[in-house]
Amino acid sequence: MILQGRAWKFGDDINTDIIIPSRYCELDPQEYKKHIMEPIRPDFYSQIKQGDMIFAGKSFGIGSSRGQAVVGLLEAGLRAIVAHSFARIFYRSAINEGLPVIECPEASDQAEDGDHVQVDLASGIIVNQTRKKEFQFHPFPQLVRDILLAGGGIHYYRQKDNSSKGR
Repeated sequence: MILQGRAWKFGDDINTDIIIPSRYCELDPQEYKKHIMEPIRPDFYSQIKQGDMIFAGKSFGIGSSRGQAVVGLLEAGLRAIVAHSFARIFYRSAINEGLPVIECPEASDQAEDGDHVQVDLASGIIVNQTRKKEFQFHPFPQLVRDILLAGGGIHYYRQKDNSSKGR
């Protein structure tokens, strides 16, 4: 599973209230995307394209365990988050929704807005094509890759359940 897109750089302690402010959590999930990162980058949604990725510092996704944050990122077309570290609840929610969350401080530190990046989830390699640098991260286990490929945990288990019924 290889992802390609542009990098968007953010700092440390990006909490779920920054990712999607609570006042928007009652909207239809497809509307979340318009408000992603609004408190710190009000025009962010108008700049991103399908397949882009966030590169951030420490503790991405801290704060409440708001599932709308992950859904909003996916609805906006973002396909991965690379950071120094993640809040554990956010990390688990992201995998469950089918959003790869990758801990790779070196790649995050050296990325800048607009860099063209490629992430290979199977081999654990991030290539910053703009800066001509390659970074290694711990590849996901096969089960996690299968969940991500299926689009999240619910889709994975539905597929698995349907395949077992055909036997």
